[in-house]
Amino acid sequence: MNWWRKLSLNPLARWGAVLLLTLYVISLGADFFAPYSPYDTQANGSLLPPTQIYWRDQDRGRFFPHVYPVTQGPIDLKTGDRQLLVDYAQPSALRLLHRDQQGHLHLFDTNGPGKLNLLGTDEQARDQFSRLVHGSRVSLSVGLVGILISFPLGMLAGGLAGYLGGALDGVLMRLVEVLMTIPSIYLLVALAAVLPPGLTSAQRFLLIVAITSVVGWAAQARVIRGQVLAIKEQTFVQASQVMGARPLYIIIRHVLPQTATYGIISATLTIPGFILAESVLSFIGLGIQQPDASWGNMLTLATNASILVLQPWLIWPPAILIVVTSLAFNLLGDGLRDALDPRILK
Repeated sequence: MNWWRKLSLNPLARWGAVLLLTLYVISLGADFFAPYSPYDTQANGSLLPPTQIYWRDQDRGRFFPHVYPVTQGPIDLKTGDRQLLVDYAQPSALRLLHRDQQGHLHLFDTNGPGKLNLLGTDEQARDQFSRLVHGSRVSLSVGLVGILISFPLGMLAGGLAGYLGGALDGVLMRLVEVLMTIPSIYLLVALAAVLPPGLTSAQRFLLIVAITSVVGWAAQARVIRGQVLAIKEQTFVQASQVMGARPLYIIIRHVLPQTATYGIISATLTIPGFILAESVLSFIGLGIQQPDASWGNMLTLATNASILVLQPWLIWPPAILIVVTSLAFNLLGDGLRDALDPRILK
């Protein structure tokens, strides 16, 4: 039974893979799945609740999915609540696969002045669902880009230290121990706090990825070193040495492929750490900045107690997606560990 069959028979790993595939497909097609631009604001439409969808024509009773234009009204002086003004004279029909004025194809939107805000609007009157979909591009890609940097560093440093040994092993392992003793989140906060204020969100994104990658390779390098110490005593490695192969060739061609199982599992389980690091930095205002969207900076609304109590639909979706994504990666990583472990026969 090959590893793919083992993985497909693991229901938790299968669900994790399906969830991740769905999230990344939506992220790649954010312009299609989001009905509006994440930067567009609606006139007098801040902090609107999720739009109510009406499924039938009130006059004829026929099937007619539509919404009505909703704006914020005056504040009720008795209760302190802001009233909602609904314009029932302008029903706006829901439509599928329609292009906007800029020529962008959307999965759904409305035909008329009414807006379909599935998750309401934020303080700046921007559609929260559209920002959630576009924000997934940052929050999901930060883990993949981080792994592409830290994974080769950890594999190569651990491979060189374990195979060559000597002074190089001592220097690399001391560096690894120093990095592992530094609390990563505090280092991230300290480094992000000294970034120049004029950086764009793209530049901040790259710096966050670089910082998290530099911190994240140490633990992997230490485990890879231990595996290489055992692998280099194997017959096929010694045969390559006798035939005159260069050490770097032996490491890349023979030693590191034998650690690929651990590397794949470690990479899968490390990605949630990068996602959480970006979310924490953006949440405290040191990561992706407004008006650009990420799941982390969307959670900054939670610092407003009134929004946390009165508009919980603005807080829960990004928080749930961060938890679900981290859980899905861990489920997939556990499934890969079981599938690739040769000691597990079932």
